[in-house]
Amino acid sequence: MADRRVVIIGAGMGGLAAAIDLATQGCDVTLLERAASVGGKMREITIPDPGRADGVARIDAGPTVLTMRDVFEGLFADAGAQLADHVTLRPAGILARHAWSATERLDLHADLDQSADAIGAFAGGAEAHHYRAFCAQARHVFDTLNQPFMRSADPSPMSLMRAAGVRPMLKVAPFGRLWSELGRYFTDPRLRQLFGRYATYCGASPYLAPATLMLVAHVERAGVWLVDGGMHRLALAMSHLAQAKGARLRTGVEVAGLIVSGGRAAGVTLSTGERIAADMVVSNADPAAMSAGVMGAEAARATRHAASARRSLSAITWAMTARSSGFPLARHNVFFSQHYQAEFDDIARGALPTAPTVYVCAQDRETPEWDDADDRPERLLCLVNAPPVGDRRTFTAAEIDQCAQQTFSLLQRCGLSLERRPETTVITTPAQFDQLYRGTGGALYGPALDGWQAAFKRPRARATLPGLYLTGGGVHPGPGAPMAALSGRMAAAAVLRDGVSTASSRRKAMPGGMSMRSVTMAATD
Repeated sequence: MADRRVVIIGAGMGGLAAAIDLATQGCDVTLLERAASVGGKMREITIPDPGRADGVARIDAGPTVLTMRDVFEGLFADAGAQLADHVTLRPAGILARHAWSATERLDLHADLDQSADAIGAFAGGAEAHHYRAFCAQARHVFDTLNQPFMRSADPSPMSLMRAAGVRPMLKVAPFGRLWSELGRYFTDPRLRQLFGRYATYCGASPYLAPATLMLVAHVERAGVWLVDGGMHRLALAMSHLAQAKGARLRTGVEVAGLIVSGGRAAGVTLSTGERIAADMVVSNADPAAMSAGVMGAEAARATRHAASARRSLSAITWAMTARSSGFPLARHNVFFSQHYQAEFDDIARGALPTAPTVYVCAQDRETPEWDDADDRPERLLCLVNAPPVGDRRTFTAAEIDQCAQQTFSLLQRCGLSLERRPETTVITTPAQFDQLYRGTGGALYGPALDGWQAAFKRPRARATLPGLYLTGGGVHPGPGAPMAALSGRMAAAAVLRDGVSTASSRRKAMPGGMSMRSVTMAATD
């Protein structure tokens, strides 16, 4: 494969993972990134902060939760490296702290007994018993779907039935909705609300998402990891590994279109007019955005099947440094509104929620440097869900202010006071997310996961145009850092397999790294 030239568009999790695998196998890899740094949605915002050693606060403004660390350990190991040598991961002491009012709080832990005891104290012994049954079901769903769906390149309902068996598949309630299924386990509406929140991790409404998303509960209980220095450090570590294996990285360059020759992708054209020839092209762009024409007509035709999918959720975020008081923040915190369905009803009609649920990541918490007695500004990311309409309308300043009032009033009612300052706050809206990730409307998770069929309708690694491959959160197996990384590995495996079958020269042996067989099999397990 040393003679195979591969251009990768976008240095998000999928693009970086593909770059590592392909460069390890000796491909000539060029990785192109529109932004000034790698990471894609795993981005970092810097805010002036004279109280810190380097004068700035670096705030994670994308994914803040890392799970399934084995995905990244396997990626690094197959490249002859160790993840622990590149980033420091520590288990979160508390998976998340949840609040409904100043007196209603509940912590979830990785330890099943500890969480069950907390739920018993919060909602009664019967609900603690129900929680244990729920966790057993969540584990069954994960075990049933992990290999034949999440780690398979082209799953189908029939392939799942064959791999898992009819009875185990029916037990995961494949045709049910998450909200309805949760009602079988919990009578306390607050617990149903809490575990329904896992749907939003995939950008979906809990009222429409498939019941299989309860597997997220097991994934979190298996380990939530904190990355020293922030999540963006993981993206940087992946970038450094790809370059150490021989990939070339160019940031601040924008791809305007594909070069097509002989009926297959043959490179890319940059917005400057520069042309980069390649044997294969891997795109980490959102497939729906490609189908809308952001990378030209050829890319649009190759991804037209993605155009009809409904978009996932967008968000409004406030990245800030602020002093907090009154509420004992953990690293991950969720503050629930009293009118849960109204949040999703508002979003469905294209409006900002009047009763938002608020997620707060307190990035300085559970770090060696943090002291709960400190009275200094800390790094915070506050997030509320929003409609993905950023390419169709821009919310007015009055609408944003009203949303902020509802957001921070809820925090206040739950006991959390924040001393916010405009000069140390960066707000990102759906319109701004659309500018960052063109053609998405600000949708942050690819196509919406509505109903059981949606997961099977996501684009696969191979586009309809030969030589073009797809990766990222909009591609199977879906959104989230580990899923996007798996999609990158699947795209790399498809490139390697197709490259071998189309190469005019005999296959060459490659020393070290992941064998040709193991890369290819990663896409067919």
